Amino acid sequence: MSAFADPDIDLTPAQVAALLTEGSAQVIDVREGYEREAGFIEGTRHVELERLASQSETIDRERPVIFCCRLGARSAMAARAFDAAGWDAHHMAGGITAWDADGLPLAPDGGYVAEH
Repeated sequence: MSAFADPDIDLTPAQVAALLTEGSAQVIDVREGYEREAGFIEGTRHVELERLASQSETIDRERPVIFCCRLGARSAMAARAFDAAGWDAHHMAGGITAWDADGLPLAPDGGYVAEH
């Protein structure tokens, strides 16, 4: 069963890590700039939440898109909006905080989860 079988699915950090490794999805970090600078997931694209609508046409409609943020609230909001607009959109449950708690790497070396 594909991780994308259910359009409402919240993906775990491990699922997102696997999809990034496979290159089968695009992952967009919707956090603020200072949050991204503190630490980010390698291979993700940064588009702050308030700029997401104006950047929507730069997001590939042919590939699943996964949004991530610090805890998952902003990314869930983005995923719902993009899903409603026709993208195969998802979000990473628990955000970067869950990614870090699961021991997955943050870039750059010494990267950390910034407080909001």
